[in-house]
Amino acid sequence: MAISGNNNGRSVLSEINVTPFVDVMLVLLVIFMVTAPILYQGVEINLPKVESKPMPAAEREKKILVTLNENGEIYIEKKRFSLSELKLEIRSLIRNKGTELEEEDVFLRADSNVPYGRVMEVMGEIKKAGINKIGLITEPPSSDNFQFRTNRK
Repeated sequence: MAISGNNNGRSVLSEINVTPFVDVMLVLLVIFMVTAPILYQGVEINLPKVESKPMPAAEREKKILVTLNENGEIYIEKKRFSLSELKLEIRSLIRNKGTELEEEDVFLRADSNVPYGRVMEVMGEIKKAGINKIGLITEPPSSDNFQFRTNRK
């Protein structure tokens, strides 16, 4: 609070300083923006490390995400399914969304330790559900293994 005017008629100004409030709100906004993408973890797996183009976050949120952990167990979100149940679950999820099977994309996250044959079995079941497009999710290589390459002659 501040005192204004001359000393004879002292009056108090009751203005609220909003600058600290705005500063705090901006800090909170940045914190939420950074932590929001990290919140969805699903089933913990060790993704293969491959250089590829990143998948837009908006598309990832709209699509069905199937996870295959290192034990060969199949998950959609955090719910476990058998190989035979997978096809029926994908069809029911798409029916609930109101989209056509041919238009829907499914993303597959498979642990790098899962045998190739098991990944192909899961992909086959997804195809049997009527899905035409299957995306495989990987991780970018770590910066520790990154090497600068130059073309010197």
